[in-house]
Amino acid sequence: GAAARALTGSVAGTGEGAPSSSRVFVVRRDQDIYIQTLRKLFNESHGIFMGLQRSEEELAGKSRKAQLVQVSKNYRSVIRACMEDMHQAAVSTRDPALQGQYSTQVSILSAMELIWNLCEILFVEAAAAGPLLLRLLDWVRLHVCDVDSMVREVLSSESPSKHKLFWNVVDVFVLQGRMDEARHLLSKEASANPTSMNMYKILDDLMKKMPVPSLGNTQTLTELELKWQHWHEECQRYLQDGTFASNPHMESICKILLGDEDAILEKKELMTTWYHFLVTRLLYSHPTVKPLELRFYAQSSMDLFLGGESSPEPLDMILMAAFEFEMHQVIKECSIVLSNWWFVAHLTDLLDHCKLLQSHNLYFGSNMREFLLLEYASGLFSHHSLWQLGVDYFDHCPEYGRVYLELHIERIPLSTEQKALKVLRICEQRQMHEQVRSICKIMAMKALRNNRLGSALSWSIRAKDAAFATLISDRFLKDYCERGCFSDLDLIDNLGPSMLLSDRLTFLGKYREFHRLYGEKRFPEAARLLLTLMTAHIAPCSFWMTLLTDALPLLEQKEVIFSAEQTYELMRCLEDLTAGNPDKQKFQDDDVETTKVEMLRLALARNLARVIVKEGTVEGS
Repeated sequence: GAAARALTGSVAGTGEGAPSSSRVFVVRRDQDIYIQTLRKLFNESHGIFMGLQRSEEELAGKSRKAQLVQVSKNYRSVIRACMEDMHQAAVSTRDPALQGQYSTQVSILSAMELIWNLCEILFVEAAAAGPLLLRLLDWVRLHVCDVDSMVREVLSSESPSKHKLFWNVVDVFVLQGRMDEARHLLSKEASANPTSMNMYKILDDLMKKMPVPSLGNTQTLTELELKWQHWHEECQRYLQDGTFASNPHMESICKILLGDEDAILEKKELMTTWYHFLVTRLLYSHPTVKPLELRFYAQSSMDLFLGGESSPEPLDMILMAAFEFEMHQVIKECSIVLSNWWFVAHLTDLLDHCKLLQSHNLYFGSNMREFLLLEYASGLFSHHSLWQLGVDYFDHCPEYGRVYLELHIERIPLSTEQKALKVLRICEQRQMHEQVRSICKIMAMKALRNNRLGSALSWSIRAKDAAFATLISDRFLKDYCERGCFSDLDLIDNLGPSMLLSDRLTFLGKYREFHRLYGEKRFPEAARLLLTLMTAHIAPCSFWMTLLTDALPLLEQKEVIFSAEQTYELMRCLEDLTAGNPDKQKFQDDDVETTKVEMLRLALARNLARVIVKEGTVEGS
C-alpha cells in the first residue's frame, strides 16, 4: 500500500534490486529533524526513552514484560499522534508541494507503526500460540485501512443489504475475523430475503460457533484444537451437502471459513496486502500457530499473494524478517530504508531492554544499541533547539557517549548568553572542565569585542583564566583613569574570593574597595588600604601616581588621617616613583605631572607638620 510506496521512495537511490552497500550512506543526513511537524515525535519520545532508562530492571517476569509492552505502546501512540497531526497538516495546506511532503510523511509514519506493532507482538510481548493469532488480527485490523471508506459507505446507506458493495463488506468482516459485525449485516439481508432464511441461520450458526483462542488461560491449546476440528468438519459437511449451492456469496464465505486458499485469494482486492492474507489464512486453517511456524506461512503467503506479478517492496522484506524472527535484519533493513535514525534507535533500545540483543556486538566495539543512539543524537545536535534532547541520549551511551557529547557540544553556536549558560550548565553537571573553560573563554572574548567589560570579566573568572582576567582588569583601570569612575560596580563589589585569580584583578577589587570606604567617609580605613596597595606591591607601578593623587584629598582633610609613619611611607613611594621612572626627563618636562608631584610633596610636608604637632614628638628624633 501507500506505506510500502513511501518506504520505497525514501530509500537512497534504490535502483534495480536491493540497495548496494555503497548507496546506503546517501540517506545519512538526518533531514527529518527539520520538519516542524515531527518535533512532537522527537520531544515526546524523549520522555518515554528517559523513563525506560530509569525503569525498574528488578521487576521480574510478567510485571517486567507488561512494563516493556506499555513502553512500546507509548512509543506507538506518539507515532500515531504525529500521523494525525501530519494528516491534518496535509488536509489544511493549499500548497501542493507541501501536501505531497506531508502525505509522504504520513505514509512513512504509518509504515513505522506497522513494523513497530509487529515487533511488539513478536519480540516484546512474545505472544504464545493462541493469543498470538488474536494479536495479529488486531494488527491487521488496525493497519489495513484501505477498505474502511467502503465499509462506512455501505453501513450508512438507507438499505445496506441492497447496496452493490454489500457482500464486499460482509467479506471484509469475515476476512478480518470480525464475526459479530458480519453476522449483524447478514441478519439485515436475511430479513429482506425470507426465502433464504434457513441458509442464513445455518451460516450464522457456523459463524457464531467458530472457536477462537482466548487471551486468558481459560482453555488449553489441545481443547481449542479439538473444538476447532469439530467445527471445521461441520462446515465441511454443509458445503458438501450443497446447503449454500444456491447462493454463491454464502458458499464463498463457507469456503473461507474452511480456510480454502483459492477462495480467500479470490478476495485479494479486499485484503490489499499479503500479510492480511497471511493472518486470514492462519485464522481459518491454523489458529493455534506457534511463533516459530510463522516464517513458513509468511513466505508462502507472500509468494501466493504476489504470484510472481510483482517483486516484494522494502517494507515487505522488513515484515518478512520480523516473521522470521531475524531482529538484526529488521533493524538493518530499517536503517537503510527509513529517512531518519529515530525509529531504529528507539526500537533497538527497547529490544535491548527486553534482553533480546545481547549476543550482537558490532565490529568496532560499541554495541548496536549504542551505535544507533549515537547516530540519532548526533543528528539532533545539528538542530538549533533539539540538541538539548541529544544530550540525554549521549548520557545513556556508556561507551562513547561522553566523547561524542564533548565533540558535539563544542560545535554548538553560542548565539546568546542564555544559550551559553544552558550549555555551560550541561557541561558543569557532567564535570566537563575543558569544555567549561572553552565556552567561558569564547563568551569572554565576545563580550570584550562588544566592549561589555563586566560580562567579559565574569566569563573569564568562570573560566579561571588568569591572563584574560588580568587583561580585562587593565581595561577597567584604563577606563577608570579616562572617565574617573567604574562601570559594572555590582560585579566588582561582589568579586569575593574570585579576585585572587590574578594580581591585577585583586588590585581592581581592592582599589574599588578603597573608593567605597572613601565614599562612606571611613577615611582611616581607606588610607590604610591605599598605602597597603603600594607598599605590598599589589598595585602596578604605572598606577602609583593615580594612587598618590587619590591620597591628596585625604591629606587635605581637617582631621589628620595619615600617621607620621604612614606619611613617611607615602613620601618614600613618591620618591621611588620619581627617581625610579625610566622616563625621568619626560616626567620632568610634563608640566601636569611636575605640578602633581609638587602638590603632593607640599601636602605630605604639611601633613607631617600637623602630625608632629598632634603626636607631640617625632619618634626617634
